[in-house]
Amino acid sequence: MVLQLERYQREWRELEEEFQQLQETHKVYRQKLEELNNLQTACSSSIRKQKRKLKDLKYSLQRCKHTSSPEESDLIQQINTQIKDRQNVFFDMEAYLPKRNGLYLNLVLGNVNVTLLSNQAKFAYKDEYEKFKLYLTIILLLGAVACRFILHYRVTDEVFNFLLVWYYCTLTIRESILISNGSRIKGWWVSHHYVSTFLSGVMLTWPDGLMYQMFRNQFLAFSIFQSCVQFLQYYYQSGCLYRLRALGKRNHLDLTVEGFQSWMWRGLTFLLPFLFFGHVSWRTWLLHISLILFYLNTRTRDFQSC
Repeated sequence: MVLQLERYQREWRELEEEFQQLQETHKVYRQKLEELNNLQTACSSSIRKQKRKLKDLKYSLQRCKHTSSPEESDLIQQINTQIKDRQNVFFDMEAYLPKRNGLYLNLVLGNVNVTLLSNQAKFAYKDEYEKFKLYLTIILLLGAVACRFILHYRVTDEVFNFLLVWYYCTLTIRESILISNGSRIKGWWVSHHYVSTFLSGVMLTWPDGLMYQMFRNQFLAFSIFQSCVQFLQYYYQSGCLYRLRALGKRNHLDLTVEGFQSWMWRGLTFLLPFLFFGHVSWRTWLLHISLILFYLNTRTRDFQSC
């Protein structure tokens, strides 16, 4: 019993020493964190000041350009080019600094700092975003096939449509966080996800009726085709983006919808028929469904057609 107590006492002393070291390490961490916050504030303030001065300088140069000589115009053009390059540098700097969230992120998350400080953390989040798209594309493909050919129930349709709404809502949130971390996602890409969220919500709230049943099978068939094209497109574009990063021509936060070079046509042959057929069939399908809904609107009172 005495030997056991002595052993426990030694373990306690070892734990006490480790705890003291932990306290010292945590104290240093708090000090470094405070220094980091001060540096972030100083950098953000300096960038805002530089931007304001560059804006004033650009405006002054624009006024002088109308009355300048050819030599002076060339000088003004050079300065404007350097100002544009400086703005791109500021964009890269701000990717590592805390910033106010946009309206959408403020509504969803509140004023929470979503800036990731390391390149490793940024790339890991971007990679998780890409995997999320791929996995959900496969799940939506299986769900559309099941609803189209096996499960002819309104409840399963609601589950599928709810999954679509959740998927597109999640994409818009993740893409907003990526933009806050320096990703140059195109505006049309984010906008079409907002539109897709709204349209998926329309499908979710569409009451069962004649028009819904006529629209249902065509919508599910198109969802199957779209998921297949997205699956093929993901693997093609991910390979292209990997090669561009290896060549140093793309940013590590670029998505699989960004970046295209002329040499990429070599691997695009197999995908072009799917993309072309998908685009033409999508436009034709929209026209066909619009005419059907317009025709049935005169004979029914489903709220989506009114």
